[in-house]
Formats: sequence, structure tokens, C-alpha cells
Amino acid sequence: QAQLVESGGGLVQPGGSLTLSCQASGFRLDGYAIGWFRQVPGKGREGVSCISSSDYYTDYADSVTDRFAISKDAAKNRAYLQMNNLKPEDTAIYFCAAPLRAGDMFTRCELNRLDLYEFWGQGTPVTVSS
Repeated sequence: QAQLVESGGGLVQPGGSLTLSCQASGFRLDGYAIGWFRQVPGKGREGVSCISSSDYYTDYADSVTDRFAISKDAAKNRAYLQMNNLKPEDTAIYFCAAPLRAGDMFTRCELNRLDLYEFWGQGTPVTVSS
């Protein structure tokens, strides 16, 4: 059974860094598009970053461009979200997600189409505060 598990969240001061991990099990992450999303209580889930199944295309929300970086490690069957220069407004629960089939979103990933992502992790909380 396909499963995604996020880790790496925590409390960090403004300007600090965190690296979130998304461990896949039950399927090979290589060949899948991956999206990272976040949600603040009382608000909808928003796209943060995504990488296409070809690994050639990445996309970022305007609010995190030049601060966050998405990557995949096929050998570890894991995806990452490196977050630098964190701001209080980055505080949220962060989720990783994958589409139903390998090869979906091959040339480009869709950051704002949550309906294209079938498998979701349980989320990891990030709090940015002094």
C-alpha cells in the first residue's frame, strides 16, 4: 500500500532553516511527481512547491521562491523540502503528496491542482517564532 510520511518539522526562529523529508513506502518515488503543500488552521491547503515526474521541472509559490528548494533522492526513496530564511508566515502544517500513477505530470507539475494528487502524508508541523 502506497504511503507517504513527512518528518523534519519543528520550532525554528525567524531566519532559520529546516529540511522536511517525505519518505515513500509501497512504491518507488522515482518517476513520480511530488508536491509539498501547507495548511494553517482555518484556511485552505496551499501549494508550496512541486517537482515533475521527469525531475526536470520545479515550481514554487511566489512567497517561497528563492528560499525553498525541492528535491528527490531515488536511492533513499525520499523527497525533501529545504526551507531557508524562514518567516513567521511560513508557520503551518506541511504535507507531501504524489499522484496516482508514475509518469503523471511528466513535463510539468501542478502546484495549484490538489485534485491531481492521490497520496498524502499526515503532515509535519512547522512553527517559525522567536
